[in-house]
Amino acid sequence: MTVPDLLATEPERFLTEFFASLTEDVLSGDDDPGGPVDRHFTPDIVQISDGIALTRERLVAHMRPVRRNAVECRYEMHEVLAVGSRVAARFTLHARMRKGRTLATEVHFIGDFAPDGRMRRAHQLTRALPGPVEGER
Repeated sequence: MTVPDLLATEPERFLTEFFASLTEDVLSGDDDPGGPVDRHFTPDIVQISDGIALTRERLVAHMRPVRRNAVECRYEMHEVLAVGSRVAARFTLHARMRKGRTLATEVHFIGDFAPDGRMRRAHQLTRALPGPVEGER
């Protein structure tokens, strides 16, 4: 199935698989994080995250601490809508960190994808969710 077909028929699956693939590529690799960025984002990517513009170079720089600190990430999709190559979604990112801490982040995302499945533009707003109650895991 082509990327445009998948976006038209199964946008939640497309977005879940995109982020899962990116995460696996970043966390399992020990090469330069530029490789995973280039495989998942177009060269002219601009991702505005909480008002901060991330170009390819800034995404590569962002991936270094992610690789160093995170051991697992899971994406819980709540709503996903797609029109053509554009996707709007609300999801929760659950991340387990190397030192055992678990983080949950609510994400409101609007993105545009190239026909090959790479992200070319995105805007997202994030909010850290409260952690588990003391003693819970």
